[in-house]
Amino acid sequence: MGNIGNIYATLTPIAIVFVILEIILCWYYKKDLISFEELIANFGTALGNQTVNVLVAAGVFVVYGYLWTHFRLIDNIEMTWYNFLLLLLGVDFIFYWVHRWGHHINIMWAAHSPHHSAEEMNFAVALRASVTQRLFSFFFFWPLTIIGFKPVDIYAMTGIHLFIAFLHHTELVPKLWRWVEFTFTTPSHHRVHHGVNFKYLDKNFSEFLIIWDRLFGTFAEEDEKVIYGMYHPPHSWNPITINFHYYRTLWRDAVAAPYAIDKVKLWFMPLGWRPRGLAPLEPITEVTLSNQQKYRPQAFANARPYLILHLVLGVLLMMYVIKPNSDWAVWQRWVGALLLWHTIIDWGGIMESKSWIWISENIRIVYGTAIAILFCGLTLISPATYILVLLALLSIAWSWKFFRHR
Repeated sequence: MGNIGNIYATLTPIAIVFVILEIILCWYYKKDLISFEELIANFGTALGNQTVNVLVAAGVFVVYGYLWTHFRLIDNIEMTWYNFLLLLLGVDFIFYWVHRWGHHINIMWAAHSPHHSAEEMNFAVALRASVTQRLFSFFFFWPLTIIGFKPVDIYAMTGIHLFIAFLHHTELVPKLWRWVEFTFTTPSHHRVHHGVNFKYLDKNFSEFLIIWDRLFGTFAEEDEKVIYGMYHPPHSWNPITINFHYYRTLWRDAVAAPYAIDKVKLWFMPLGWRPRGLAPLEPITEVTLSNQQKYRPQAFANARPYLILHLVLGVLLMMYVIKPNSDWAVWQRWVGALLLWHTIIDWGGIMESKSWIWISENIRIVYGTAIAILFCGLTLISPATYILVLLALLSIAWSWKFFRHR
C-alpha cells in the first residue's frame, strides 16, 4: 500500500511552491488577493486534511482491491497514454456528479462546504478541503474498479485530478483563449463556482472538462465581479469549526425534529429542506460588494512571525506523517497526526485571541519538541536537538509575552 500514497507526498510540495509563487506575484504587482489570516487558516485545514490520506488509502486498498479482484470486467489495463486519458475522463465525469450532489444534498454539503467557506480566491484556498470530503468522494469511484482499472491507478489519478483542480483557484489568470474556455475548466469558470452572487450559485461543477456543465445545464460565464464565500459561514479560524460547522447545524435540526423518520431523512434531503415541526429557514439576502462583511477578528500582537515559523514546522511535521517511506512507524505517524491537529487548532486560537491559547500552546511546544527529538532518533548533544530546544524556548517566551490576556 505504500506506493499509492506517493502521489500526494509528491504533489504537496509542488502545490506549496505555487502558493509561495502567487504570494510573491501579489506582493510584486501590489494585488490585495491574499490575507494573512485566511492563508494560515487554509494551510491549517490542509494539514489536517492530509492526515486522513492514510485512512483513504487503506479504504482504497481493501474495498477497491476486493472489487477489482472479484468483479472486474477487463483484465490487465495498463497505464498507456490512452488508458491514462480514459481513466482521467472517468474520474472527471464521476467527480462532476459527486461535486454537484455535494451542493444539493445536506450530508454531502456538510463534507464539501468547508472548501467554500473561504472568502478569497487563491491557490491556498484550494488547500482548504475538509477531512470528510475525500472520504465521501471515494464512495463513488468504485465503478472504475469494475471496469478493470487498478485501485492504485484510480487513487493516483484522483491525486492528479485534484492537482488540476488546484490550478483553477486564482484571480491572477484572466480568461483564456475561446477554445480553451469552451472545452476545459479554467480559473474563470471556477471563480464563478465559488461565487455567492445569486446568478453564480450551483454553477460550473466541472474540474477538468467544462463540457459536463455545458451538457447538463449548469454552466455560467464570468461576466461580473465574483463575491466569494458561502451563506451561513462558520465565522471561525478553528479547523474543527471549519470542518464540522454544517454537520453541527444538521445535528441540531435532527435532535429538534419531532418525528424519528425526519431525523434520518434530513441528512439526505436537499439543502433548505426542513423537518416537520421546525420553522422554515429565513430567506437569504444576496451578498454583494457593498454589504459583504468578511470574518476578520483581532489577532494577538506580533502573531505573524510566530505563525510563519510554526507553519514551516507544521509542514515538515505533515511530511513525516504522510510520506509513505517515512522513518516513523505507523503508531508514531498517528501521534504526529494528533500533534498536527493540536497545532492547527492553536493557530486559530492565536488569530482569534483566545484566552486559553498560551496554556495550550506551551503544552504543545513542550511535548511536540519531545516527540520530534524522540521520534527522529536525535541524541541530546546533536545540533538538531539544540535547534529544536532553542526554537521551543523562543516559542514559549514569545507566547508568554504576547499571547496572554492582560
